[in-house]
Amino acid sequence: MVFYRKYRPQKIEELDNESVRRNLYSIFSKGSFAHAFLFTGPKGLGKTSAARIVAKVINCEKHLGLKGHREDKEIEPCNKCSQCLSIANGNNLDVLEIDGASNRGIDEIRDLKEKIKLAPFKATKKIYIIDEVHMLTTEAFNALLKTLEEPPSHAVFILCTTEQHKVPATIASRCFKINFTRATDEELVRSLQRIVKAEVIKVDKEALLEIAKLSDGSFRDGAKLLEEVAIFAGRKTITVDLVNEKYNNSGIADSLSQMLEALIQKDAKKGITICKELAKQGMDFKYFIEELMGELHLMLLQKVGVEKADKEPILELSEIRKLFQLLTAAYLETKSAVLSQMPLELVVLEWGEGGQGVEGESQTHVVQDARQGSTQSQNASRSLSGNRQLEETKNNVTKTPISNSFTNSLVSAPVIKNSVLVDLINEVKTQNPLVAGLLRSCSAEEIKNNTLNIITSSKFHKEKLEEQKAMQILSDSAAKIFGEQIEVHILGGDR
Repeated sequence: MVFYRKYRPQKIEELDNESVRRNLYSIFSKGSFAHAFLFTGPKGLGKTSAARIVAKVINCEKHLGLKGHREDKEIEPCNKCSQCLSIANGNNLDVLEIDGASNRGIDEIRDLKEKIKLAPFKATKKIYIIDEVHMLTTEAFNALLKTLEEPPSHAVFILCTTEQHKVPATIASRCFKINFTRATDEELVRSLQRIVKAEVIKVDKEALLEIAKLSDGSFRDGAKLLEEVAIFAGRKTITVDLVNEKYNNSGIADSLSQMLEALIQKDAKKGITICKELAKQGMDFKYFIEELMGELHLMLLQKVGVEKADKEPILELSEIRKLFQLLTAAYLETKSAVLSQMPLELVVLEWGEGGQGVEGESQTHVVQDARQGSTQSQNASRSLSGNRQLEETKNNVTKTPISNSFTNSLVSAPVIKNSVLVDLINEVKTQNPLVAGLLRSCSAEEIKNNTLNIITSSKFHKEKLEEQKAMQILSDSAAKIFGEQIEVHILGGDR
């Protein structure tokens, strides 16, 4: 059995989230408890495990005097009686775990409402654990609401969700809410040490801290990573170097230093070269961007005097802010990018080629002018006279507007020469924002003989746009815009 399942917490004291432990002890020390709980928080933090522990606390045969109040002072389940064992094994007839994603309709909730009237088979209380409750339909929520308003005395609901904002306020207000916050490195190390002790794994504490940093605040991910490293290590002691070797993080400090230097110097070529080398090493770019943002955050603290610095940070506050915005968007795009290095490469390119002279708030008027110019370009005619009029309108515009999507949020792209390219970008970004981002650094000639020539600003842009997938998107988008098949050629890219 895999570590994260084998070593699920079985008692409140084994829950690694300190605030959750404190809340549960407080609730059950009073002798009475709510009829409905709402556990919220990101994935992998032990919400379902905590729900099962609560079910055991309520139904443990050691607490048979519990009839709406507690007659003894003991809270923890014994994990030895038939109730505790059957709940842990998942075959207790009075503890029902329902997947909200698979049973999201009103028919399933109506069936639940009918069966909830039946008294427990053997347990003190019937426990309904609904995982991913936010997936229920509106009708299902409405049906569940009535049950939560007037529940039978023998029923307790535990609702779990990773997306609290999707749970209606009417439901949330009838539950006792416990928030599972993202795990700290210390809490993750505590969780990993419990597994290390049980499995008798030889590991340095520094290595556990490194695994914790890679776990993205998730206890489940931490257990999975520890298991992978333990298998990779064999009989060797797990060290920081071994963890770095396993996840290709060796020399990441040097790479971070080099990337920061490239960004400070606005050296796009150097930055792209670093990305290329990292990709060859199999680097997790999501992790690399996290570390890069951590370095920028430290630079920010040093700049405002919160942290001490050996020397004054070179980047200005406005530059740090802009880079942080770009890297945040790149981090989100990396999760779904076909080429994991591409979001970071685009940031490096735009920052290096068009990001010189970041002026912070002084760019506001330029951005507003660009937005106005973009709106006019979309309404302009595709005729030659329309294109000339658009050129005149944009004579003083040198920047593209910032929008919410990643590729549009890259600042300081070159001026788009005509409405043909504007329309093409608007169509392409509905299919692939990354390709649209590449187009923003290009220009285009007028369509002649059903041929569209796109002139790129660099070799990198040309190579990426000439990839089969990108070319297919461009051809399909052009055909959709003009109502006929358009042959697309990618030109330029000399540097």
